[in-house]
Amino acid sequence: MFLQIDNFLSVAEVKSIAELALQTAFIDGRRSNPHNMTKHNAIAEPGDAAGQQAGQIALAALQRNEAGRDFCFPQRVAIPVLTRYGTGMKYGPHVDAAFLPLAEKPLRSDVSCTIFISDPSTYEGGELVSYVGSEEVRIKGKPGQAVFYPSTTVHQVAPVTSGERLVVITFIESQISDPMQRDLLYTLNEVRALEGLKMDWQNRTRLEYVSSNLHRLWAR
Repeated sequence: MFLQIDNFLSVAEVKSIAELALQTAFIDGRRSNPHNMTKHNAIAEPGDAAGQQAGQIALAALQRNEAGRDFCFPQRVAIPVLTRYGTGMKYGPHVDAAFLPLAEKPLRSDVSCTIFISDPSTYEGGELVSYVGSEEVRIKGKPGQAVFYPSTTVHQVAPVTSGERLVVITFIESQISDPMQRDLLYTLNEVRALEGLKMDWQNRTRLEYVSSNLHRLWAR
């Protein structure tokens, strides 16, 4: 299941990240995944101050956004990373790594997130392409839009044929590691939020009972 959130970043935040990107030192993206031969992009150098500041802006948005939290059930979040695709760059079909080697302990990547910074009219190609069964889902988001999707999804970034694609990416370890359980609980909570006030208190409480205890049962 995918979740797209418009205006995940404010206009001011998008502008700040774009300006910080101009000051950021970028390195070969394969430094973060040297065994993936399909990866051809650039990522912010981990110790770069401007890149770190951009990541903190995106992290603050993740922490405050209720829709994103409700979808991901976040337990841990990797610091978001500025990622750049110039002309000719791409990231071929892949599945995101199961674990990220963070300092304290590895982070299990359950949900991946792409936050779009560049105006899509300024570059050609560069769509986020996800494969769902026999279908392709193509997303080329507006500035400030975020898309969340299971890290187990086969996806790619189509080649950029002109211009530059700038995004921020991160990975989330969810309290609910199983994607089907996470989807079911998210859907149940959405129904509760949308329809709960129309129910009598007994049925609303029963729905809350099921939701809370499934969350308790499935959390890892």
